[in-house]
Amino acid sequence: MMGVSTFILLGCSSLRHELFQSSAWDLGIFDQAIYLISQGQSPISSFLGFHILGDHAAIVLYPLALLYKIYPTVYWLLAVQAIALTLGALFIIYLARQAGLTARQATTIATAYLLYPLVFNINLYDFHPEVIALPALFGAILAARLKKISWFCFSIFLVLGCKAVLSLTVAAMGFWLLVFEKKRLCGAIALLSGVAWFAIATKAIIPFFGGEAASVARHLSRYSHFGNSFIAIAQNLLLQPNLVLGKIFSLATLEYLALLIAPVLWGISPRYLLPLVGAIPTLALNILANATQQRNLVHQYSLPILPFLFVAVIQAFGSRYAWIQKPRIIILWSLVAFLALGKYGYFWTIYLDSLDTRQATQEAIALVQTKGGVYTTAEIAPHLTHRPLIKFTDANSPPVDLTKFEYILLNVRHPGWLSNEDFATNLVNQLKRTEVFQINYQHDDVYLFVKNSSGEKSKKLL
Repeated sequence: MMGVSTFILLGCSSLRHELFQSSAWDLGIFDQAIYLISQGQSPISSFLGFHILGDHAAIVLYPLALLYKIYPTVYWLLAVQAIALTLGALFIIYLARQAGLTARQATTIATAYLLYPLVFNINLYDFHPEVIALPALFGAILAARLKKISWFCFSIFLVLGCKAVLSLTVAAMGFWLLVFEKKRLCGAIALLSGVAWFAIATKAIIPFFGGEAASVARHLSRYSHFGNSFIAIAQNLLLQPNLVLGKIFSLATLEYLALLIAPVLWGISPRYLLPLVGAIPTLALNILANATQQRNLVHQYSLPILPFLFVAVIQAFGSRYAWIQKPRIIILWSLVAFLALGKYGYFWTIYLDSLDTRQATQEAIALVQTKGGVYTTAEIAPHLTHRPLIKFTDANSPPVDLTKFEYILLNVRHPGWLSNEDFATNLVNQLKRTEVFQINYQHDDVYLFVKNSSGEKSKKLL
C-alpha cells in the first residue's frame, strides 16, 4: 500500500511539473539553492535575492544536495517529498501497535492517513522541506514512548532543520511529553531545543543570511495587523486580546477547523485531545494570519498538525472512544473525504491550461544550452533553475536591466503568474527592436531570445 502511495504521489507531482504547472515559488527556489550547494557555490536564491538560509534556516537542504551530486534533477525533490509523506503511514502503524491496536486496526488508520486530503494536495504544491519533518515528528513521538533517546534526539533535530518555525512545534511537543505523557527527559530535550533553536534561527541565522529587513518582511507580513515587529506583535497579542479573540471566534476559523477534523471525525473523542497540544503553535499561526492559504487543506502550513491529530485518533480508537470502530466504514469515510477535498480534479481542468504550448515550450527550453542567466515565466522557471541567475516575469516589477540575462523565454499565450498578456506582448515587441537580443525560437506564441554577442555593447535596450 505504501509503495503504491509513493508511486501515485511521485507520478502526480512529476506529471504536474511536466505540464508546466509547478512554479518558481517554491519549487524553483529550493531546486536552484540545492543545485548551487551541490556545485560548491553559495546558494543565493535569485528569486529571493539572498542566501537560502535567510528564508527559513532550512539546513536540511544541505544534505539533500548530496542527491544532486549523483545527478542534478528536480525530480529528487519530488521523490523525497512523496517518500516522506508516505512514511507517515509506517509510523502510524507502529504507534497504533504500540498503543495495543490490532494489525487490522493499525492498517485502517494508516489507510485513513494516506487518504487524508492534505497529504495528496501538498504533494501537488511544488516542494517544501517541512514534508521531511512529518515522518520525523511521528518518529519522535514513537521514540519517546519507547524511551529511545538517541532516536528521539535525531528526529527532533531533523524537524528543526526543516524550517525555523517548526521549533515552536517541537517546543509544544516537548511540553506535551513532559506534562501529559510523563516523558520527562524527552519532553525537556524537545522543549529546550525548540526554544533555543527558535531564538538562534530568528535572531541570528535568518537576519545574518537574509538581512534584518528581508527577515521581517518575509516572516511578519502576514501578521502586520498585529504590529510591525516581533515585540509589537507580542505586546498587542497580550494587551489587546480582542484582536486575537476576533480571529479565533470567526467563521473562517470554524471552517478551517471543520476542514481539518472532517476527514478523521470518526476517530475524534473529547477525552483524547491532549496530543493536540503539540499542534497549538501551528493552529495559532494559521488562525491569526491574514493569508487565507494558511487555512486550507491545499498548502503546507497545516502539515505539522497531522502527527498530533492522528496520535489523538489512535488513542481514542485504542480506548474504544472512537465514534466509528468498523474498518470498512472508516475507509469508506476516508475515501469520501478524499473525493470531496482532494485536488485530483486539477489534472483535467486547470493543469491542462497550457497544454497547447507544451511542445513549443519544451523545444525552446532545449535550446537553453549554457548556464547563463534566464528571464522567463514563473511556470517555466523550475525547468531552468540549475544556474546562478534566473528571474520570472512580473508585470508590476519588471527588471531594470535585461542585458544581465543571456536568455529570455516568454510564453505570450500563457504569460504566467504575476504577468499578463499585454506585458508579455510588449516585451516581445521591444526585444524584436533591440540589437542586444535576437530571436532563436518562435512557435505557438513561445519566444526564445538569446543575447547577441555583437550587440552586447549596446547602451540602450528598452
